Amino acid sequence: MSSATTFYDFEPVDKKGSPYPLASVKGKVVLVVNTASKCGFTPQFEGLETLYQNIKTKHPDDFLILGFPCNQFGSQDPGSNDEIQSFCQLNYGVTFPVLGKLDVNGDHAAPVWTWMKEQQPGLLGLKRIKWNFEKFLISADGKVAGRWASTTKPESLQGTIEKEIEKAKKEGTLASAQGNETMAKLA
Repeated sequence: MSSATTFYDFEPVDKKGSPYPLASVKGKVVLVVNTASKCGFTPQFEGLETLYQNIKTKHPDDFLILGFPCNQFGSQDPGSNDEIQSFCQLNYGVTFPVLGKLDVNGDHAAPVWTWMKEQQPGLLGLKRIKWNFEKFLISADGKVAGRWASTTKPESLQGTIEKEIEKAKKEGTLASAQGNETMAKLA
């Protein structure tokens, strides 16, 4: 999908294999994470859930985390989509969406991952994901606003995410702010 200009132009698959149009999250700030169930970084699910709940409490309609299971790194997510969902919920109480398993690198990489890597290359300009639990922050207008390595703890991103939400509120790009545009113009 080389004509894609925003995150919302893509439709990866959900846990049932059905299209999950990212246009459905348009106007939200989104943290995208490639996840795995059997990785040394797997306990980050707990930090991701804590981050999700903390931000949702302050900004209930403005933020979302999307997990994308991937089995490309040491075969650390070999289960089926149903097994992955159960694992995330039973072990870490995950309430944010964990979509269908996909590839993030190589010839079969999901187009949304190829696009994100092109928009925000990693260290030294690398356009590949190095390991599980890399994170991309998507602004409310669908652009890549940040990228972090697996070693970055989810909780450390709260301030950055909240700044992105506040920026979107000022710009009027948040979904919840759309209806408030008239009020803002009157103020």
